[in-house]
Amino acid sequence: MTGMLGAVDRVVAELALFAAVVILLGGIDDLVMDLVWWRVRKPEPHRADAPAAPPLPLAVFIPAWDEQQVIGAMLRATLTRYDHPDYHLYVGCYPNDPGTMAAVAAVAGEDRRVRMVVGTRDGPTTKADCLNQLWRALVEDERAGGRTTAAIVLHDAEDLVDPDELRVFDDQLRDVALVQLPVVPLVDTRRRLVSGHYADEFAESHRRDLTVRSALGAAVPLAGVGCAIRRDALDRLDGGSGAPFEPQSLTEDYELGLRVAALGLPARFVRWRATAGGRLIATRAYFPDTIDTAVRQKARWVAGIALSGWDRTGWGPRRHGAEYWMRMRDRRGLLAVAALVAAYLALVGWGAASLAHLVLRSAPTPFGRGLRVLLTLNTALLCWRLSARARHTAAEHGWQEGWWSVPRAPVANYIAMLAARRALTRYLATLFGAAPRWEKTAHHFPEQLPSGS
Repeated sequence: MTGMLGAVDRVVAELALFAAVVILLGGIDDLVMDLVWWRVRKPEPHRADAPAAPPLPLAVFIPAWDEQQVIGAMLRATLTRYDHPDYHLYVGCYPNDPGTMAAVAAVAGEDRRVRMVVGTRDGPTTKADCLNQLWRALVEDERAGGRTTAAIVLHDAEDLVDPDELRVFDDQLRDVALVQLPVVPLVDTRRRLVSGHYADEFAESHRRDLTVRSALGAAVPLAGVGCAIRRDALDRLDGGSGAPFEPQSLTEDYELGLRVAALGLPARFVRWRATAGGRLIATRAYFPDTIDTAVRQKARWVAGIALSGWDRTGWGPRRHGAEYWMRMRDRRGLLAVAALVAAYLALVGWGAASLAHLVLRSAPTPFGRGLRVLLTLNTALLCWRLSARARHTAAEHGWQEGWWSVPRAPVANYIAMLAARRALTRYLATLFGAAPRWEKTAHHFPEQLPSGS
């Protein structure tokens, strides 16, 4: 029994060593990102202080599959909230989704700025396929004598749009081809641990990460909402195919930003306030609030970015150190999950072995000095990471949510581990010929708009 227990001690030590090395590398990577962000961050401009740019004719693309519960409220709220004189909403539907079509048709009958586009194939296909249907409808409308569109704005059926976002696009698209605004997840206080972990992650990525990427000249991946791309850029991506969005991609928005960068076109992440100390101009939405739905959504992100997206986009066409760094960060998720699994197994194994040693009155195998040093460094980096994330969350959502970000961290880890397993399964299925499908989750639109939004 003692010999078997010694073997368990050695396995625990090896698992801990693997986890500690990978987590240390990830912690250093995040620390460097923090330091760069402190160096490049700038005060957030106020739109109220900027001279008004001439309005651009814009088209807002909204793909919708099985969205009858939210699409009507979203469209009416969007038409009410936008402060812009020249835009149209193109809503993509499927012929086998009568509920969504009826909800869109009702709004289109009230406002001519809403254009329903019904695809030729039954759904669900992929989101990119639906976007391509909208693109072809826009091109046909222009050929039939309609207005010429300067840029395309992307949104989802559950989004709460910002009143000022189109005005920001008017200003920014004069000298860049692509603009991404922040995304701020709304926290459902009834399910704060799951819905709130999105708030933590987006606060960090859309306050720190995208700011650094934009400042260093790396590609700016799109979030699929709250973003705009100039018409000439989409024409180049189209190339006469009628499909500027990659129809086989599970994360066409992420890849779109990388493809625009590959064309040598400039992109920008923009954080503006409506007024001094006022509302952040951003897209707000409720994200999944249960473990199952969060895992399904994140599995699509992992499969699309870290697996199949890597196959298509590689490391980029140009030698650019910042680009390599950012793409490495995008794809480190599976390795980080492997380290998390090893760390939790080591923790459970260490606890069980310690109890067994206590019962048998035997001495546990001591950890080596190197492993003790690694664990000490990782503890310090973990404390820094949790405090930094809490500060980012507090800056976007207030200090109550900032404090909640700490207990949400293990919940986020649990979701990430389940999502990685599901993503790997889906990716392997595509390697054997399975078609990518739009595996969406149910959405809800806020019944009462948040104050200040």
